[in-house]
Amino acid sequence: MIRSMTAFADGEIGVDNLTILCELRSVNHRYSDVSVKLPERLRFVESDVRRLVADKLKRGKIECALSYKKQPGSQSFNIHTETLQKLLAATAEIEACMSNPQAFSALDVLLFPGIQQEPETDKEALQEKIICLLNATLDKLLETRAREGAQLAVLLTDRCDKISRLVEAAHQRMPEVLNNLRGKLIARVTELVAEPSFDRLEQELVLLAQKLDVAEELDRLQTHVAEVLRALKQKEPIGRRLDFLMQEMNREANTLGSKSADREMTQISIDLKVLIEQMREQIQNIE
Repeated sequence: MIRSMTAFADGEIGVDNLTILCELRSVNHRYSDVSVKLPERLRFVESDVRRLVADKLKRGKIECALSYKKQPGSQSFNIHTETLQKLLAATAEIEACMSNPQAFSALDVLLFPGIQQEPETDKEALQEKIICLLNATLDKLLETRAREGAQLAVLLTDRCDKISRLVEAAHQRMPEVLNNLRGKLIARVTELVAEPSFDRLEQELVLLAQKLDVAEELDRLQTHVAEVLRALKQKEPIGRRLDFLMQEMNREANTLGSKSADREMTQISIDLKVLIEQMREQIQNIE
């Protein structure tokens, strides 16, 4: 099973008079990069959240955002009396220095930092609920990544089949390529030399055939294709391994093109490189 690195999931859970919200976003990245966004009230769970996300998501740029809102009907105002008295005393002192004091409303006072107090929450119970919520949201994210990964596996398998057919076509084409080349060289030498040495010509043809031989490149391409198909069935992350295989396959396709001795083999090389590049682009998004 392979997983995509692109996905989104969210969830929420109620805790006392709060609703905790969780959002997870992940995109492709060469390594694992986890960022956590928390309000100050939930900051105490950051290390647990970061560890849990990193344990379940091995690769990708992952953003985890936790927030909260008060449940309807639970809104209350707890006034920090000491801070309020200090604010009013400071305001009176400032107004005494002003020629035209500016009035302010009680709402203005409520908005001043530190005036309202958040009710105390059982941190242990809150942490337990947050971890439960995060696990559920991570499971949803993993399901999404798995679904998209299954679609990518279908695309990659299809490209592998096409590459295998091109490799087989190149295998079948090579004897004809060498025969055509032999005929052209004999005709050219006969045209230029009255009494050509066919023994020497055959030796040169053998050397030329060795230089143009692409059997090893085609065999390695087929081996890489088999390895890609094998990797697609594994459970652990395989994105970086597949990326390496694409580099090796592209190297063989380039060598095949450089040794090409006719138009059809050149076209096969081009088609191979197009398919490999298509696979490489898809693999960038695999965990």
